[in-house]
Formats: sequence, structure tokens, C-alpha cells
Amino acid sequence: MSAVKPTSTPSKTKPGHDKVRDIPRSEGHPLDAIFAPHCVAVVGASEKAGGVGRAVLWSLLSSPFGGTVYPVSEKRTSVLGIKAYKRIADIPETIDLAVIVTPAATVPGVIGECVEAGVRGAIVISAGFKEHGEQGKELERQILERIRGTQMRVIGPNCLGVMNPLSGLNATFATNIARPGNVAFISQSGALCTAILDWCQKEMVGFSAFVSVGSMLDVGWGDLIDYLGNDPRTHSIVMYMESVGDARSFLSAAREVSLNKPIIVIKAGRTEAAATAAASHTGTLTGSDEVLEAAFRRCGVLRVNAIADLFYMAEVLAKQPRPKGPRLGIVTNAGGPGVLAADSVIANGGELAELTPESMRQLNELLPPHWSHNNPIDILGDALPDKYAKIVDITVHDPNVDGLLAIICPQGMAEPTQTAEQIKQYARTTGKPVIASWMGGPEVAAGTDILNRAGIPTFPFPDTAARIFDYMWRYSYNLRGLYETPMLPETKHEAELASATAIVNAARAEGRTILTEVESKQLLAAYGIPTVSTLIASAEDEAVAHSEKLRYPVVLKLYSRTVTHKTDVGGVALNLRDAAAVRQAYRQIEGSVSEKAGSQHFLGVTVQPMIRLDGYELIVGSSVDAQFGPTLLFGSGGQLVEVFKDRSLALPPLNTTLARRMMEQTLVFTALQGIRGRKAVDLPALEELLVRFSQLVVEQRWVREIDINPLLASPEGLIALDARVVVYGREVGEEQLPRLAIRPYPSQYVSRWVMKNGESVTIRPIRPEDEPLMIKLHEALSDRSVYMRYFQPLKLTQRTAHERLTRICFIDYERELALVVERKKEDGTAEIIGIGRMSKLRGRDEAELAALVDDRFQHLGMGSELYRRLLTVARGERVNRVVSTILPENRDMRAICQKLGFRLQMDVEDGTVRAELNVRDG
Repeated sequence: MSAVKPTSTPSKTKPGHDKVRDIPRSEGHPLDAIFAPHCVAVVGASEKAGGVGRAVLWSLLSSPFGGTVYPVSEKRTSVLGIKAYKRIADIPETIDLAVIVTPAATVPGVIGECVEAGVRGAIVISAGFKEHGEQGKELERQILERIRGTQMRVIGPNCLGVMNPLSGLNATFATNIARPGNVAFISQSGALCTAILDWCQKEMVGFSAFVSVGSMLDVGWGDLIDYLGNDPRTHSIVMYMESVGDARSFLSAAREVSLNKPIIVIKAGRTEAAATAAASHTGTLTGSDEVLEAAFRRCGVLRVNAIADLFYMAEVLAKQPRPKGPRLGIVTNAGGPGVLAADSVIANGGELAELTPESMRQLNELLPPHWSHNNPIDILGDALPDKYAKIVDITVHDPNVDGLLAIICPQGMAEPTQTAEQIKQYARTTGKPVIASWMGGPEVAAGTDILNRAGIPTFPFPDTAARIFDYMWRYSYNLRGLYETPMLPETKHEAELASATAIVNAARAEGRTILTEVESKQLLAAYGIPTVSTLIASAEDEAVAHSEKLRYPVVLKLYSRTVTHKTDVGGVALNLRDAAAVRQAYRQIEGSVSEKAGSQHFLGVTVQPMIRLDGYELIVGSSVDAQFGPTLLFGSGGQLVEVFKDRSLALPPLNTTLARRMMEQTLVFTALQGIRGRKAVDLPALEELLVRFSQLVVEQRWVREIDINPLLASPEGLIALDARVVVYGREVGEEQLPRLAIRPYPSQYVSRWVMKNGESVTIRPIRPEDEPLMIKLHEALSDRSVYMRYFQPLKLTQRTAHERLTRICFIDYERELALVVERKKEDGTAEIIGIGRMSKLRGRDEAELAALVDDRFQHLGMGSELYRRLLTVARGERVNRVVSTILPENRDMRAICQKLGFRLQMDVEDGTVRAELNVRDG
């Protein structure tokens, strides 16, 4: 079957066959024009001292990037002694990059001229756009209109520019170019860029790219993360962020790249106030910054709180392995610094490792009686280098220790240089991160240099080092979630989905934005979320009759179409044990609601059994975030939910793994696991409930806010005791509904298909839970099928490695889509017998197709059907062109492509066949 071309070419290929033409091809990324241009024009170049036009031109002229620079000026025939052109169209060769420094009002026209002249990239340094109000926003709209439908990409406006220190390109108005290195820096603040440049020159920090993005009118975070993530010279990406922009693009790119390279972010605006007007508890609990934290966790991005930590983390993640847990061992020759480190590690979410009895025995044999007998391990100031190294060896090899911090103060018998020589051997030999704090000045400088050169990062103060370890663990924890295979909960039926949709639509048709409690619980029940029995009573006698039916004791609650917080208006009565109590409660609720809210809000009461399970009150909810759209909440519930604020946030959709990690972020999770002799709640059932709740949020797009509070969780089960649902009013159109930041499962591509042998199978998008079935598929493949797919004889262990299959199964549907063919076996279990993939090529309007079919089911039309469906997917995903790379001897795959209208070409570079199809024409 067809395959994406591997990085290594096959050892042997055959010459092209019929209808295959020899055509060389050269492809590049659109952002190459900005980061690796050959010809650059400075539009607005000038000789005015202190002017931006002069500074940018001089930066380019003094850069060793090897390209040609053309000044463009309406007023001058030459600038800085170089011939100038009035318009970019007058330049005698095609320009790759235009750096624009003209007044804001002229920029749309300049961009239009660039488009006409075939310029592929532009950096708009000019200010005066949306930051100056409506007139500036209109200018930005005009720029977007000029580049719409073209291949031109624009960075800015209102930015410092772009540097590529590795090539020497300096397309900025900064006087000095950054040092070359392997860290890419992206910033929304131009002023911060200049400060960082100055700091990094002093600290000898080098960069592979240095980008000021400005307003991100066109090129945003997602574009740059994608581009730099594919740059082999970039080892990590650090960012200063003020706003997210296109949340889905950012999350999609960040998740893909963070699997291979660290992405470290500092985000301004941490104290932004949460939403103030909300009808549900959830709306008051979800602040934008917390949502951003959840988004970073979801895609493997590490957030830090200090600018220096951006570069500390880039260094430490490049030099040391990631910790497998949060437990830090601290070895110090002074008590005070050890205590500071301990405080720091705990304050930032880490743990002090508890040493094993064996480690304690060994330490007691080596150390004097008055050593600390605990972690931090204070070995006292007279410890010589060889003894210090032995203590480090015992500590770092303790199975309870996930990482080690070594601290030296130049006191007593301490010898910082010799001690560094002794412990440098632990830089890469233990599989655990080792970091150090050599405190002091010139006396410790030689030791610090020894450690740094050996690969052990050093920090001037121990609290800083401990904080960096906690960041390392947090980063490791975030990434671990991307590699875990979740379980698949039982899916609901279409009839239940239709029932849920009907409930929401009925309320909106009546002009209501709030569902009643009964409707809310019916909505939850449609998604398999257990709810307490609830009956409506509009009179005392009816309330008594319902109470006797449900059996005492019972609960009465206000029944209203307008009031959501019932306790605020005296609308709840608990533990009613007889008819008299029910009648009295009914009258009290009616009177209290009439007094506090108005009699029109009282429509009766609901009657429910009094639940007396020994459990925990939880809250599960969802509200809309301005940046990321629908957001999920889980935490401690009850009447004091806003007071305790023990909650975690996540972005839908969830699977069981993500649900568990969401629960782990809360304090109540410890109790849910069982404490002080109490049994644990059914955590797998709670995971499944969260997954079903997230399905509700994803599918019921007219729901604006929803919370279950309380959700009673006990060893006996889970049950929703109360629920509130707020929907969008009729004035909101479908196009105004917020978009999910993470694309949900594309169920529109699920359907049945009959193979040539008459057997019916299901073709559907792949799911994270398919990993075990994918292993079985690979076990069934012949060596020939493997070679045809991967162009080399990959071993089964390579093809079924967990990290690899996770990347295939746990995909971002925004970036790629894999269709699997699922067959039911005679015993009722499922197996995957084929897979086809469409991977969008980032930065281009095309995608690559590939397919793989179980040998037992080849020649039944499956390859053709998978490609046919992938072409349908491509059209639905607005892909213009699809390509597929085939070995010349793969006659079956070539025949399929020819039948579907692909044009076949022989790639003269590696001897493979390239099949291309314009999807819009096909």
C-alpha cells in the first residue's frame, strides 16, 4: 500500500513503469521566505538618523545572511549608497521578503503591490493598527483582504521583526543580532525582545530564531510552532505570550511539537478576573488564566512565571532527562540552603523524597551522628569531596528519589572545584535529572564551569534550582498524558442523542434560556449520567402523593423556569419525614420565593427522595471561555463551592485518561481514593461519567452553561442530586456559537461498507483506544506489506512501540485523519483490518495519503475504498491537493491511484513514484 515517504530512502528501487514521468520537484514551506530569504526589500528605507527605516536597512546590510537587499523609497534614488526603487514592482528580480516600515495608512497598498509582484513573505514593523482603535482595525482588515487566497504570509504588524542568527539574517531594527544557538524565541512584545537580546548577550544564550510577532494579523503561534518544530536546528521553543489568538491552531501545533521538543511559555495577565455574570456555579469558577493552564497541560506545554526560567528550562531539558516523579533528593553541606530548597520544592508542587531504610543505613555509616537524618541530607560543612560524592551516589540511586539537587557553600572543609570533579560523573549515568547550586562568587566559579560543561545545570541559589526541578516534573507530567492509552466507555444510542437535543430545542423554542431542574436531569440521563428521581408537584396534595410514592424522607425544591440558585430564595427543604412536614415545607417555599423573587417565579416544587449515602459532594460543570470556548470543571461541590474553590479545568472532549488527570488536579481526589478507613469511590465510573459529560458539552452546542452540583460520589455509586442548564437564546445564530478549541471526534465520517466478499464492515476515524487493535493489525502483516508501506523492513517491535502507536491513534483531527476498517469477528470482538491516513502538510494547502491493509483482506476493494473516502474527507477539510508516495513495484497501489484520477510522476531524487490529484477538480 501507499506510504508517506520515509526520511531514509529505500535501499533498492526499480525504474518507473507505464504512465510515470520523470519530473524533479522542489517544495518549501511558505515561511521559508521570511526565515531564509534570498532577496529582501525594505519598503520605507530612509537615511534619517534614528529612523526605523534606516535601522532596518542597516541591520540587513550588515547581516551575513548572503542575500541581496533592495531599498524601496518614493523620495530617494539611493539609500545608504545603494540604488533605491520607487515601487517593489520596479526591482529587477523576484523578492522573497518585504520588510515594511511605512506609515500604517499606506501598508494595505504596499501589501497589495507585494502580492502583485509575487512577494512570498512580509514583515510589517509599522505600528498604528488595532492598538489605535477602529481605524487601525480597518487597516488590518484591508491587509487580510489583500492576502486572502494567496500564498503570501505576513508577520506583524507592530513588531520588532525577525532574526535567523544561524544564517545571519537580521530583519529588525535592533542594533545587534542574537547569538546563534538552538533555542527559538517568540515574543508578542517588541520591547521585551530588545531587553532579552541584551540579557542573552551577557548570559551567552544563543538562538536558532528570534521572532517578534506583534499583532499576529496573519502568522500566529500555531504557524511558528509548526515551522520551528520541523527545524532540526531548533531544540526548544520559548515564548512570551500576551494573547492566544487562534486557540485551536495553537493547541494543535503545540501538542504535535511538544512530543519532540520542549515548548516553554511565560504568559502575561495571570491575574485576569474571572467572569462575573453567570447563572451557574461553573461560570463564576472558571477564569481565563486557569483555562489557559488547562490548555497548556492538554498539549504538553510548560508554563513558567519568570523570564529567566524560560531559558533555565530550555537549558536543563536539553541537558538532563525528565524526572519520572515529583520526589527530589537534596544533598547539601549547609543546613540553611537545604531548608530553602525544601521550602521551594514543596511550595511549587513537588515533594521531598523519603529515603529507603537501606539508604538511611548507608548514610548513617558514612556520616557523623549529628547529620540531619532526613532529606535534605545535611552532611555538614567539613565533608570532603570524596565523601560528598559517596552521599550523592547513595541518594541518586535510591528508588524513592526521582531527581537530585546538590548544594555547595564555600565553608569549612568544602572544596567546590574538587567536589564538582567528583560528581560530574552523574550527569548522564543514572537516568535521573541531576542539578546543582554552587553558591558564591569567584570561589565556586571553577566548579560551576566543570558541572556545566559536564551537562549538570547549575544555579546561583538553591531555591531557584528546586523550582526548576518542579518545572521539570510538571513538564514530564504534562507529556505523560499525551502517551497514555485511555479506555473506551460504552457509547450512547442515537435515540438518546435525539432525546437530549429535543429537550434543549424545546426550551429555546419557548424563548427560555434556563432549563428546569427536571429538564436538566432528563438531559443528563440521556447521556447515561445517573440522576435522582424527581417528580413535579404544583399543589400541596400532589406533593404529598409524590412523597408517599417515593417513600419518606423526601426533599422539596423550588420548581421554576427562571430561578436557578434555589437556596438563595429559600427554595430547598430537606429530610421531610411525613405528610405534615411536606405541606409545611411547600407553603414555606412558596412564601419565601414570593417574598424574595416574586410569586411569578414559583411554579410548584419538585419532590425527590432524601439520599443518605456516605459520600462526597462534587461539582461537574461547563461554561464558555472567551479564548478557548466550552470549558469543563470538576471539583468539590456543595453550597460552599465558591468558597473552597477546589477545582480543576479541562478542555473537551475528554477520554478516560484525560478525565483521571483532571481529577488528579484536585484536593478532593485524595479523599475519593479512600482515607481513614473509608472505602474508595468507583473511580473508573467517575471517569466514565466525566467522559459522558464532555460528550454532552461537545454535542449540545446550544448549551451555554451547565453544572451538576452536587454530584454525590460514594462507594455505593454516583448520582446527580441537582443540575442547572443555561442555553443560548433565540437571538444567537449557529454561526455565533463558540468553537471548541480541540476538535472532537469526526463522527460524520463513520459509515458501513461491504467488501467484495459480501462481508459488511465499519469504516470510521481512529480513536485513542484503538492501540491494542492496531498492534493486532501489525502482527498480521506480511514482510512484503510492511516493505510496501514503509519502504524498509521495519521490525514488529518498532511498528508497535507504544510511543509510535500513541502518535497514530491519539491524533489531532484538525491536523490529520485516519480511517480504520473495523470488522466484527465470530466471537463478537472487533478487529482492525485496514487503515488509511490523510496528513495535512503544514504551511501548504495539500495533504499526503497512505494506506495499509491486512494481508488476509487484500484484493477485496479496501484500498480503493479507503482512498475514495479519504478524498471525500479532503474535500470536507478544504484540502486543495493530495499526494501519495509509492514504490514503483507496488502495482496495486499505482493502479488504485490511476483509477481515481491521480497523476503519477517519477521522483528523480529517490526513485519513488509520486501520485498527485487536485481534489477540487477530482
